[in-house]
Amino acid sequence: MRLVDYLDKGAQLGTARPCLSMGDADLSYAQVQGISHRVGRALQRAGIVPGDKVAVLSSNDATAFACVFGISRAGGVWCPINPRNELAENRHVLDAFDCACLIFHSAYAPMVEHMRAELPKVRQWVCLDRTQSFAPSLHDWLAEVDDAPLQVDPVDDLAMIAGTGGTTGLPKGVMLGGANLESMSALTLMSYPFEGRPSYLALAPLTHAAGVLCFPIMALGGRIVVMPRPDLGEFLECIERYAITHTFLPPTLIYMLLAHERLASTRLGSLQCFWYGAAPISVTRLEEALTRIGPVMAQLFGQTEAPMMISMLAPKDHFLASGEVARQRLASAGRPGALVQVAIMDADGALLPAGRIGEVVVRGSLVMMGYYKDPEATAEAWRHGWHHTGDIGRLDDDGYLYIVDRAKDMVITGGFNVYSVEVEQALMQHPDVRDCAVIGLPDDKWGERVVAVLQLHAGRSIESQVVQDFVKARIGSVKAPKQVEVWPDLPRSRLGKVLKKDIRQELLSRMEEGKR
Repeated sequence: MRLVDYLDKGAQLGTARPCLSMGDADLSYAQVQGISHRVGRALQRAGIVPGDKVAVLSSNDATAFACVFGISRAGGVWCPINPRNELAENRHVLDAFDCACLIFHSAYAPMVEHMRAELPKVRQWVCLDRTQSFAPSLHDWLAEVDDAPLQVDPVDDLAMIAGTGGTTGLPKGVMLGGANLESMSALTLMSYPFEGRPSYLALAPLTHAAGVLCFPIMALGGRIVVMPRPDLGEFLECIERYAITHTFLPPTLIYMLLAHERLASTRLGSLQCFWYGAAPISVTRLEEALTRIGPVMAQLFGQTEAPMMISMLAPKDHFLASGEVARQRLASAGRPGALVQVAIMDADGALLPAGRIGEVVVRGSLVMMGYYKDPEATAEAWRHGWHHTGDIGRLDDDGYLYIVDRAKDMVITGGFNVYSVEVEQALMQHPDVRDCAVIGLPDDKWGERVVAVLQLHAGRSIESQVVQDFVKARIGSVKAPKQVEVWPDLPRSRLGKVLKKDIRQELLSRMEEGKR
């Protein structure tokens, strides 16, 4: 299955039916097909050939997502660009992924204007909604292009390159082929409830999990309701208005939803499957969701390199046969998917029995094709014949997977990955900071919060808000620490390496004492 095949499959079930809805506008399957043919032909006219990389930079937008299928029509490779990234990070991604065309929303025109001079590989610029001095609007770009059917096969099955971060914070390009996304879609359709024609509500960014979940929805001829802004009041209104059957939110937004004044009065009976994932979730809050939202909560666990469906906890799996909530099971990441091999491996490459803790490793057609132009990183991730997730966990006797820690010092806060080294680099630019360590601690709202522990130069002092603003200005608010500690010294090994494990244990102990 090519990306565009999901659109065409849905169209076979009714071309007049709504495909993409946003605000008061609906695009039918026939209309999205028309956009895809015209975008594909315009890309060809611009010199884009099969295998070329075409990036899309936009917040959630129905037309922007329709363009993805035009990229596929032309045999191009979709590169979703995260609009929340800082300018330097997106410039790196566009250059490192060899993007030849950038389709962007005017809201990000100032960012694009600043990047343009340093992106010589980009040959075509297109603005989705209005003409720019350096880029035609999508309307003008497509003005003389017809929508005659077009289909060019991708090169080597490569469908998309998704950016992810490394321990340095610089994104690597995860190459995902049609086979990877087909496996993900098959696992979705076989593992979760789908009755009738689905209606999917996309509030979370389409550049991430919420986007690839659209493909199995389209395969069933479903409607995708796109929310351009994360407004939970509108989210609840849309559930009623469109009789939403499926949706996805990270835990942080689920916590906010549970506190929303309109939740109790919203009719949620249409929901079949309310996915959550991308960050750890509080078991207490999950139990509350099962009561207040309904027995429709559905966990998914994956990563960019093995998208979405490494393991799953379907709605029914949240309950015991007696009907009681399976509280212990709620702390798990579910069971490995039917088309995925999951194991626990020790540092020497030996597979461990149930109950033993080690690194979570994966095999199967869900696993990426590799990192773009980075054979060393690919080989490292695939050592011992398995893909290494970087997560530390265990499998129980019933086959449920429990994630207990991370091999890398990564913090998942509000569904976004934050890399401690990147935050530390920003902190070390402050003249008062002598050394620092960044860790993640459990947080009821964010899943995890970024915590910075600082060692200052002698005689210096600093306010927490100053530190937070300093980091925010350099790498963005998501990565800024929500808690700042100042210690006279940091625990270190005999070689002088800061012992983050000891720091985390000390702060966790303080949290436990505070609860008593």
